[in-house]
This record gives sequence, structure tokens and C-alpha cells, in this order.
Amino acid sequence: MNTITLDRATAAARSSRPTIVDDKAMLKAAAELTRDLLKPRAGIYWADLIGSSVVGYGALAVAIAASSTALAVVAGVVAVLALYRGMSMIHELTHVKHASLPGFRTGWNALIGVPMMIPSFMYEGVHNLHHAKTRYGTSEDPEYLPLALMKPWTLPVFILVSALAPIGLLIRFGVLAPLSVLSPKLRTAVVSRYSALSINPQFRRRMPQGEEKVRWDRIEAATAVWALALIGSTVAGVLPLRAFLIFLAVGSGVALINQVRTLVAHLWENEGEVMTVTAQYLDSVNVPPPALLPVLWAPIGLRYHALHHLLPGVPYHALGKAHQRLAGVLEADSPYYKANYRGLPGLVGKLTMATIRGR
Repeated sequence: MNTITLDRATAAARSSRPTIVDDKAMLKAAAELTRDLLKPRAGIYWADLIGSSVVGYGALAVAIAASSTALAVVAGVVAVLALYRGMSMIHELTHVKHASLPGFRTGWNALIGVPMMIPSFMYEGVHNLHHAKTRYGTSEDPEYLPLALMKPWTLPVFILVSALAPIGLLIRFGVLAPLSVLSPKLRTAVVSRYSALSINPQFRRRMPQGEEKVRWDRIEAATAVWALALIGSTVAGVLPLRAFLIFLAVGSGVALINQVRTLVAHLWENEGEVMTVTAQYLDSVNVPPPALLPVLWAPIGLRYHALHHLLPGVPYHALGKAHQRLAGVLEADSPYYKANYRGLPGLVGKLTMATIRGR
């Protein structure tokens, strides 16, 4: 859902950047060296999804049942990291051909989407617009804001507001979804404004049609039932308040780490103009090995986010191999290496300094 309203016009007035032309050698190498890496491996996807779910919900159960605060906190952290990994697979759902992974979207929604109240339709039909060559970085990109050109206070607000995501999702599915069935006007508002995992407050979704609508309605109904069950059982005392609050806290942790990862997924320096593919790549971020922590905060191939913008069709489990191949053939002066960074602290510092310098 939209997380914050920021002044894009003010940001656009504060920076001017030269046009970056496409590097044909890099683009050609990326296409030619990865043609055999496009097939998703179903075993990896299912094992990752099931493993993340088992660990995540198991740790959540331990956190709820623990009599020791220390154990509850440790288990809660494990639950956040595991469920965040499982949640991150929603990104793959927007790129993979579903015929090559039969039943995976249904499985993901059953294990992660519905229980965590982030059904796949919240991202499908949204993220693909972020990859459209003429939309990336513009006001029509649902996943872009020129954060580096905005006021410094916008960064902590951008992160902290995400902690309220579980409350917002409970309202979205437990209150607005049922009420919108009775009001076409409310339904239009719910779909257009509160049905997308986006950060651009100007973005509005279209109403789903045909098979998309049937699938959307079915998954939304299941999520609404789950949200109402959580609220109702807590109010009735069937679900202990402590368990409900721990569930919300874990959800907030997942949202926070995802928002931090989003903060460093790009440099956020575009003023709104259409960018070349190479410019889009250089505005995005890779955090390749030897860095270790990205395994936790940028899982499911998200540590190769810039490379993903070059090769959106390569499944997450093959991005590491694609990176190795490109690094093995591209010259040292290739722009490919300019999108590689060492870790999270440096990226946060770079973005923070950009907002301060722009004041």
C-alpha cells in the first residue's frame, strides 16, 4: 500500500543529471551469457517456500509460547527473517511463467500471502510496471520516488511508517474489503488506492477484469476471512492478546526490514525523465559476495537487484551464476561494476548524504 506522500515536484527541481547512453557491450554480454539460465527450478522454489514457512511459523509459535522474554525475542527475530524470505518470493511471482511452476502461486498464497495478508495480487500487475522501460523512475512508476533528492527527514519517516503495515493490512482486508462489497464507490477506492505494494502515492490501480478478477476476488475473500478471524478471535478472547500482539510485531518486523531493503534497492536519483536501460541499471544496486549479511536482508536474489533490472527473466537462483559470468568477461571499465556495492551501511550513508547535500 502507499506508505508516504512526498513532494516529487520539489525533488525534481533540485537536481540535474546528464543523460547516460546504453552500454551495448554490457547489454549484449548480459543477453548472450545467460540464455541457458532462464528456466526456473521448481524444486528450489518449493523447498525455499516450504522451508521458510516451516521455520517462520515454527519460530512464531515458539515466540508466543515462550515463558522467557529472551527466548521470545530470539524466536521472534528468526520468525521475522524466515517469513521475510518467504514473503520476498512475491517478487518471483511477478516474473516467472506460472506454467513452468504449476500450483506455486496458489501454494505461496496459502502459506504466505493469505496468513501475512499480502496476497499476490498486491504485487502482480504492479511490479511489472516498474520494469517497463519508459516508466522506470517516472511518475508512472509505482515503485519509485526520487528519495535522494528529497528532504533528509523523509528517510526515517519512509522506514518507520512501514511498522504500521500490519494494522493497515488488517483494516484493508478485515474492514474495507467486506464493506466494499456493499458500496461500488468504496470498492473503486479500495482497488485503486489500497491494493498495491507501492511507494508512489500517485499510483492508481485499474479494476481487475476477466480471469484476473476471478482470481483476485477468490484470494481477497480468503484474506478477508483470515483478517476477520484474527480480529474476532482476539476480541472474543479465543486468541490471547499476547499472541495477537506478537503476530503483529513479527509482521511489523517483516515490513521494516523490507522497507530498509527497498531504501537501498536503488539510488533514487532520477528526476522523472525516461531513462536508458544502462541508466536504470546504474540507478539500481547489487551487493554481491563477499558480503554475507545480504543473505538475510536481501534474500531471494534481491542482492542482485541491478542485475535483475538487466535480466528480469532470470530466476533468483541463477542470478549469482549470471553475475559470475558477466564479471568474468566484462572489462574493468565496464559500467557493470559501478552498480556493485559493499553493504547496507554504506548504501544508507550514501543516500543520507545525498539528501543532506541537496538541502
